[in-house]
Formats: sequence, C-alpha cells, structure tokens
Amino acid sequence: AIRRAKLEAARAALGLLPERGVIGLGTGSTAELFIEGVAELVAAGRDLMGVPTSEASRQKATALGIPLLSDAGPWVIDMCVDGADEVSDALDLIKGGGGAHSREKIVNFAARTNVIVVDESKLSRRLGEKWAVPVEVLPFGIQSTQRALERHGRVSLRDRGGQPFVTDSGNFIVDVRAGEIASPSELERELHAIPGVVEVGLF
Repeated sequence: AIRRAKLEAARAALGLLPERGVIGLGTGSTAELFIEGVAELVAAGRDLMGVPTSEASRQKATALGIPLLSDAGPWVIDMCVDGADEVSDALDLIKGGGGAHSREKIVNFAARTNVIVVDESKLSRRLGEKWAVPVEVLPFGIQSTQRALERHGRVSLRDRGGQPFVTDSGNFIVDVRAGEIASPSELERELHAIPGVVEVGLF
C-alpha cells in the first residue's frame, strides 16, 4: 500500500512538469519513482534536463538517459521535486533521512517551484513528533560540535555498519531528537549558529 501511495505521489508530480525546462531531481524512494517517470518523458521526446540532489540520484538519472547540468551551477530550475521525512500542518519539513539535505536545500533554493511528494505516513501535526533533525557537520571537531548540539536535544552520530555515515560532500550527520518543534525557523537559526554545522534538515 505504501509503494502504491508513493507511486501515486510521483505520478501526480509528473503531471505538474513543464513542457521543457530544468528539473531538480530529489533523493529517496519516492523521488526515485519520479526520476523513472522523467526518464520515460525524456525518452518520448520531452525537453527536460536535470540537476540531481545526490550521487544516488545522479547515477539513476544517468543510467536512465536524463541529460544533467553540471554540479557547479548557476542553474535556473523550473521545478524541484523531492520527498520529505516529516511534513507538519504548517507545511514545514524535516529532510535528510537519506543524508542529502545540504544538496537538496541548495537545489530547492534555486528552484522557482518546489513540489514535495509524500505519502500520508509522513504527515505530523508538528515537526519532531516522529523524526530527529538531521544536521550535517564537519568531521573536524565532531565531538565539540556534538556537545554544542546537545543543548537542543538528544544527539546521535549516524552510522552505517559501525562506521560514521559519510555524506556525498564527505561530512558526518548528527541526528538531533529535539521533540516537538514549536518554531522550526528559530531552531534552524540556533543550529546554524554552531561552528562546524554545514546544513540543517529543516525546510
């Protein structure tokens, strides 16, 4: 049932695409289904180019024949389509479950329109009910950065197979369980003020 919901969300996003233009290609399971749909449109002659938000999305888009713009930009992105881990009633988002939120935020910022594709399991009244806030941090000084982050909730260094999870940019991720977040924009500002923090998964 969840896969069907993801497929429906991806199809709905495909219906919003312009006839031609530059598309931000998100990261994650629902975004993967969307990328497959974009590839079908490109194969059928639709003039679309992509900017991927992760190496995983780049590999998938390349394998499926979607033309991509360079990583450096500058881009004029007509529409970015991406998933989210949690969406509040106020339409604030937690992203970064896949560890790609720094690139996602850059592409999101460069896009004229952002479309977030989620199934209903991702909906919450307030952010933080279900998810910790992913914070991308520099490996240098990681323990000092973690200690500063502890003021905002319970922290854990994300690992994969007993080793720190490493992002596409070569950084680590600290998940900060802040509980229900009254003001996501205020928390984002406070987290950004900590030296060593690269990007925060609040959108």
